[in-house]
Amino acid sequence: MTSATPPTAGNRLDPWFGAYAQRAHNMRASEVRALFAVVNRPEVVSLAGGMPNLAGLPLDAIADTIQRVIATQGLSALQYGSGQGHEALREQILDVMALEGISAHPDDVVVTTGSQQALDLVTRIFIDPGDVIVAEAPSYVGALGVFRSYEADVVHVPMDEHGLIPEALEATFARLAHEGRRVKLLYTIPTFHNPGGVTLSLERRPQILAIARRYGVLLVEDNPYGLLGFGQDPTPAIRSLDEDGVVYLGSFSKTFAPGFRVGWVVAPHAVREKLVLASESAILCPSNASQMAISAYLATSDWQGQIKAFQVMYRERRDAMVSSLAEHLPDASWTVPDGGFYTWVKLPPGLDSKSMLPRAVTGRVAYVPGTAFFADGTGADHMRLSYCYPTPERIREGVRRLASVVNAERELVEIFGTSPLLDDVTDTDNPGPDVA
Repeated sequence: MTSATPPTAGNRLDPWFGAYAQRAHNMRASEVRALFAVVNRPEVVSLAGGMPNLAGLPLDAIADTIQRVIATQGLSALQYGSGQGHEALREQILDVMALEGISAHPDDVVVTTGSQQALDLVTRIFIDPGDVIVAEAPSYVGALGVFRSYEADVVHVPMDEHGLIPEALEATFARLAHEGRRVKLLYTIPTFHNPGGVTLSLERRPQILAIARRYGVLLVEDNPYGLLGFGQDPTPAIRSLDEDGVVYLGSFSKTFAPGFRVGWVVAPHAVREKLVLASESAILCPSNASQMAISAYLATSDWQGQIKAFQVMYRERRDAMVSSLAEHLPDASWTVPDGGFYTWVKLPPGLDSKSMLPRAVTGRVAYVPGTAFFADGTGADHMRLSYCYPTPERIREGVRRLASVVNAERELVEIFGTSPLLDDVTDTDNPGPDVA
């Protein structure tokens, strides 16, 4: 018996290289994933990944809840389920979204394997190769990976301290229309932006929506952090202003636990039907066990009280981050988030966050270079710092180490005129799990 021969020419590293679909060649490893194996070492302070801090969860109570689900509903929990998602959970998701002013029906909700799958499904059903997706500058690295895999052209629009700039969005849409380029989606994280740390102001939200309507562009509102504000009531979602022009993505990964991999999408009726078909073709159905476990948690636990506890914890970490930056990196600038996980740091002139990263990891601190958050690879003068996972003490130590690296880098720039490159110390052959 002879082995199969690849149908097209490959190479010694991958004999099937020539057989891949074109979209596979657009897939690249996330810069966050490539960091993960290195920054998981205990001696490195990671200010890179967006892993929620789960230390405050009532694990004993959660274990009891899951045990009851399996004991009393195990034949359902361990079976296939609906492609649209567990009906009881979809009803409870309405209560979660009501905190942000969203009114919907359970039939509007499609449960997904994390909101990342929701983003993939929306992109799949709308984007043909060469279609344009407009997104903030910077934008979520996981979204850029999805858009790239479906061969979309991403066009960035700048933000300021109040979020996406309406005038810049209007000008971008007008220019693209003049060029004859078809814009399908406007992708935005309006609340506690990843990586920018800013929030789209209440004044701008209807303006952004009106511009999208005027140009016939569907707005995709990605909102995993919306309930994690520091001391204020939740900001009304853009979806609360329009049911037909907005697709809303939500997740339990940040407000409960990412290990269950449960998110959702709320969409207009016709769009929802196509999302269900796309989801069924990809996974048949989301995990019944995960959905029923979260449903039981929502029904029996003080989930809003748990979110408030997360708010207090993350605010303490945010405060540690910004005070340490002020102490150790006064020549840099950064956003001061009102919620969420991240601050966006602009380095002193002449520094390159990507070329500096190997020396930072050698100095036992890690971050994500700004280049990860731009489709065109710009943004080297910025970095994303995450304060969600380390303790305040570790954050302060991490920023102190980072300042030492930055100061040493400035000396190199003064000598060489640019940042000399070193071999990349990240282990891209064993990237580990992705983190947001």
